Amino acid sequence: MIQSPDASLNKTDFVTNIREKIYRYVPAIESLRHYSLSSLGLDTMAGLTVAAVAVPQAMAYAQIAGIPAQYGLYTAIVMTSIGALFDSSKQLINGPTNAISIAVLSAVVGLSEAERIPAVVLLALMVGIVQTGITFLRLGDLTRYISHAVIVGFTLGAAILLVLDQLKNLLGLPAMGTGDDHFLKRFWLTISHVDQTNGRALLIGLGTILVAILLRTINQRFRLRLPEFLLAVIFLATVVWYGEFEKQGVRVVGAIPAKLPSFQLPEIVWPRVHAMAGSSLAIALLGLLEAIAMAKAIANKTRQKLDINQQCLSEGVANLVGSLFQCFPGSGSLTRSMINHQAGACTQWSGIISAIAVAGTMILFAPYAYFIPRAGLAGILMLSAWRLVDWPELFYHLKTTRFEAWIVLVTAISAVAISIEFCVLIGVFLSFVLYVPQAARVHLTELTLAQDRIVRERIATDTVCNRIRVYSLEGELFFGAAPELEEHLDKIAEEARVGVRVVVLRLKRARNADAVCLRVFDRFISRMQVENVDILLCGVRPDLMSVIDSSGLMKQLGRDRVFVFEETSGVWSSTLEAVRFAYEIVGQDVCESCPRRGSLIRGSLTDDRQDWYFMI
Repeated sequence: MIQSPDASLNKTDFVTNIREKIYRYVPAIESLRHYSLSSLGLDTMAGLTVAAVAVPQAMAYAQIAGIPAQYGLYTAIVMTSIGALFDSSKQLINGPTNAISIAVLSAVVGLSEAERIPAVVLLALMVGIVQTGITFLRLGDLTRYISHAVIVGFTLGAAILLVLDQLKNLLGLPAMGTGDDHFLKRFWLTISHVDQTNGRALLIGLGTILVAILLRTINQRFRLRLPEFLLAVIFLATVVWYGEFEKQGVRVVGAIPAKLPSFQLPEIVWPRVHAMAGSSLAIALLGLLEAIAMAKAIANKTRQKLDINQQCLSEGVANLVGSLFQCFPGSGSLTRSMINHQAGACTQWSGIISAIAVAGTMILFAPYAYFIPRAGLAGILMLSAWRLVDWPELFYHLKTTRFEAWIVLVTAISAVAISIEFCVLIGVFLSFVLYVPQAARVHLTELTLAQDRIVRERIATDTVCNRIRVYSLEGELFFGAAPELEEHLDKIAEEARVGVRVVVLRLKRARNADAVCLRVFDRFISRMQVENVDILLCGVRPDLMSVIDSSGLMKQLGRDRVFVFEETSGVWSSTLEAVRFAYEIVGQDVCESCPRRGSLIRGSLTDDRQDWYFMI
C-alpha cells in the first residue's frame, strides 16, 4: 500500500510534536541534545560529591522525622532522580530536607512508630497531589512577585543556620536536644558543652575545609576540574579509618542498610487523610517556596532562565512517585544543591548520578562509607554556606535602598530566630507591607495654559486661571490608593470655588482603576455638578474607558466629555481636544491672563489647536 505524502507529513508533524512536548516537560531529556563527554564528566563528579553528603544527611533527616534511617535514603534515591528529570533548574537537588523533616514530624508526632511509617508515605502522596494541582492551575507563576531581596535574605539566613547547626558536628559533640527543639535551643546547648570538644574531630573538620580550599585553588590555578569536596571526604575518611579515630570519640556516619526501595502503594486511611490535610497543604507550600527560593538563588549565580511552573511540576511529581517507593515528603535541598553547583554540575543529570551513587553506596560501599567523619561533612557544609551567600549582591541590596535592606535583614533574622520554613513567607509579607503604600501613591500635577501658547506643568510664578483648570493624575487607581485620590480630588474641588467653570483631568498614566476609586470619582463628579463645574476626562486609555462605561460613570459625565487617548493620533491629541472643548464651554468668559483672550474678544472661534504645544 502506497502512503500518501500528506499522511507521511502528518506522521512527521505528530512525531515532532511529541518530541517537543517531551523536551518541554522533561528538561533532563532536552539537555541531552547538546550533551558531551565533558558535561558527563562534570555531572559525574558533582553527582558523586553530592552523594557523599546525601547519604549521612538523608539518614539524619529521617531520624528528625521520627522514622528509620533507610527511609531517608529511599527518599534521596527516588525523589532526587525523579525531581532531576523534571527540574527546570539544572543544579537543584531534591530529596529530604531539614525544614520539611521537622514539618513532617509535627504532622505525625502523635502516632506510634508502627503507624508513623505508612503515615509519612501517605503524607508524601498528599503533598504531591497538592503541588501537582498548583502546577495545573499555574499558580506557581505567582512566585515571580517575590522580591529578589527576599531570596537574598533567605540565602543569608539559611547560610547562618547551616553554620550554627553544624557547629556541634565540627566540635565532635553528640547531638543536643531533640528533633523538635528549636535550633537556637540546640545551638545554645552546644555552646554550653563546648568544653567537651573533641580535638581530633575539630582538626578533621578544619582539615577538610583546608583540603577543599587547597583543591579549589589548584583547580583555579591550573584550570583543572578536581572534585574538591569528594576528594576531601575520601581523604579524611581514610585518615579516620587508618588512625582508628572512631575509637577515640570521632563520630562517623556508621553502618548503612544495604536495601533499595521497592514499589508499594501507599496505605490510604481516610481518617488519617482528613487529619493530615492541613499539614499536607502547609508542607506542599513550604516545599515549593523552599525549592523555588533555592532554584532562584542558584539561577542568580548561573544566569539560567527558570520555568517556575515546571519547577512546581518537578516537586509534585517527585513527591507523588516517591510515595510509591516508601519515601517521605521532600523538597529542594539547600546544602546539596549548592554543593552540586559548586562541584561543577552543568545539567540535571548530576542529580540522577547522585541518586545512582546513593543506591550504589547502599549496596556496594557501605563498609567504606561507614568511616566518613561527621566533622568532615560539617566542614564541607560550612564552606558551602560561606559560598552560598553572594556577598556583592548582599551588600548591594543593603546599601541601595532602606526598603530592600529591611526585607533582607528581616527575612534573614526570621530564618534564624523563627524558622527557615516561615522566613520566606515573612519576607513576602514584609514586601507587601512596605510596597503597597508605595504602589498606592497617586500623583497630582497641575498644568497651565501659558502665555507662550504652551501647555506645561505649572510653576509657582504662573498666574492661576480661574476659569479652566487642567490636572494630570498618575498612579495605580486600586483600593489602596483611594484615600490619597480622594484628598487630591478634594483639593481640586476647593480650588474650583474661585469661579472655575471647567476642570480637565488627564488620566493617560492612571492605571487599573477599580470600583473603590471609581466610586471616589463618582462622588467628586456629583459634587462638581452641583456647583456647576464641568468635568472633562482626557488621555483615557481603552481599558480605562471600558471600566468607566461599565461603572455608569460615562452616563453621569456624558460621552462628549470623555476623550480617549489614541496611539495613532499623537500623545497629546485627546488633551488638545479637551482643552478646545473647555473653551467652547466658557465661551468669551475667560480670565484676564488667558492666552486666547485677544482672539476670543475679536470673535474668532476658529480651531487653532495646531498652534498649541505641550511640555511636561
